[in-house]
Amino acid sequence: MKRLILSTIGFLTLLTISSFTPEVRVINLHKQVKNKGIEIVNREMSLIKERSHKGIRLSKAYGEGIAWIKGIEFSTGIIEFDVRGENIKQHSFVGIAFHGKDTTTFDAIYLRPFQFKESDETLRSRSIQYISLPDYTWRVLRAKFPTKFEHAIDPSPEPDSWVRVRIVIEKSTISTFINGNKEPSLVVEKMGNVTSGLVGFYVADTSGGDFSNLTITKID
Repeated sequence: MKRLILSTIGFLTLLTISSFTPEVRVINLHKQVKNKGIEIVNREMSLIKERSHKGIRLSKAYGEGIAWIKGIEFSTGIIEFDVRGENIKQHSFVGIAFHGKDTTTFDAIYLRPFQFKESDETLRSRSIQYISLPDYTWRVLRAKFPTKFEHAIDPSPEPDSWVRVRIVIEKSTISTFINGNKEPSLVVEKMGNVTSGLVGFYVADTSGGDFSNLTITKID
């Protein structure tokens, strides 16, 4: 873990000392919607107009849902956003997809808010999850690599609250930080072969979710 954390720190330093100029894009989600800049897959979308969170809501439905952000081709860098799920057991899986090739091939980091405050340590250790579809579903990863691709979040957020997610994506390592914590809640080795592609908000089977304040920093 220490080696991976140091790798993440090194990557963040690269953003300031590298000869590459990071491309920082703050996404105005309402403007994206107005300009038809979001492609919705297997969900309905509505607008959120809260004081600090002007974003979108994806409806609940069976199967996985994605809101692809048009005009983004992402490889390595940082993805930051706010997300809000629900404290409903087995019915709230909310996060973001990246390196998307299509609606069946992408990597994703997502939260299980209903596990945030679980007293059972095994259940709480499933608060945050990495997947790489189509080959590495959560079932496959949990069976082959127990505890490696999911983890608890400390300190744990409130299950019904907005959660700030910051994902640092390198070529082979993905580190996720929650609510401004200096230590990552999850550090994983990238499993998928697709190294560049679409970015979009992600909800899993039976769940919807709220999304806001998306910023994408690209460094290719």
